[in-house]
Amino acid sequence: MASLIATAIMKSPNLGESLSGIFGSVSLTAWICLLLPQLITNYRAKSADALSMKFLFIWLLGDIANLSGALCTDLAPTTIALASYFCFADLVLISQCSYYNAINARRRSRSTERRRHASTATQESDATAISDVTEATEHAPLLRSDSIGLPGSHRRHSMRRRESTLDPLTRVFTGEDDTPDPSPWLHNAMSLVAVWAVGTAGWLVTYKMGAWDMDDSPAGDGVAATEPVAVLGMILGYFSALCYLCARIPQIIKNYQEKSCEGLALLFFLLSLTGNFTYGGSVIAYSQEKDYVIRALPWLIGSLGTMLEDSVIFVQFRLYSPERRQAKTTAVA
Repeated sequence: MASLIATAIMKSPNLGESLSGIFGSVSLTAWICLLLPQLITNYRAKSADALSMKFLFIWLLGDIANLSGALCTDLAPTTIALASYFCFADLVLISQCSYYNAINARRRSRSTERRRHASTATQESDATAISDVTEATEHAPLLRSDSIGLPGSHRRHSMRRRESTLDPLTRVFTGEDDTPDPSPWLHNAMSLVAVWAVGTAGWLVTYKMGAWDMDDSPAGDGVAATEPVAVLGMILGYFSALCYLCARIPQIIKNYQEKSCEGLALLFFLLSLTGNFTYGGSVIAYSQEKDYVIRALPWLIGSLGTMLEDSVIFVQFRLYSPERRQAKTTAVA
């Protein structure tokens, strides 16, 4: 009897709901994998200087507003799940960047102090060396001048030889290998294909388990758009969209000022583009009813609008690539 009642109440998802689930699952996979390229890049470089902390904090603020608004307006389950994960992912990346920034700030401070002391010691040593050379020259005028050299020159040459020997080892242990990837776009494309495959497979598994069986109420009948909670959700949604649109501006400005994207993982932004595209697709596919689309409009602006800014960053990757800078330097020379 209970199974008959359940059958009467629950129904299999229609095409739109299925597409929403697939897009949502792919988006979730993209956002889960999103952290890995940048986390690995930061770990290898032992630095997060390439990332703008303003970008990350505004992004986190937008994600918090996103989650709160999605809960208030009763959006698709995948939308709420993704919004929850966004907040977690932001905190992980911000924690790593804050750690490396603090560590490197202390190292720079100690290095500056050591250089100051070394400079003082070098000046005293060079003064002593000049005095010794002058005295030796007066007593032994037949000594070859090139055997003496400039004060401190032997030390600098020795240091240069030692640095040139240790630099490759440093790059190996830190992962900062200067060897270019022969086919980066192919590797990134394969990564994106894998994200789509895993996301779709994940949805199929959960569908077979009955996780996507829906109740028989029409889509979009959750919270009336005029209720105070829904109004609050709309306000939070528009605020999150504004944060998303503003978040990448500090990163774009930082890249422009430094004329470099070194330290940024291209796959990080490719996954962000994929996640935003499928996130918006999940919202649209879930329901095309007017009331639902109006409630979901802030989330569509936030996800699809940032795709344009991600495109600007892709152009910066191209403009500021090491190969392009090297070609300009060669042309000038």
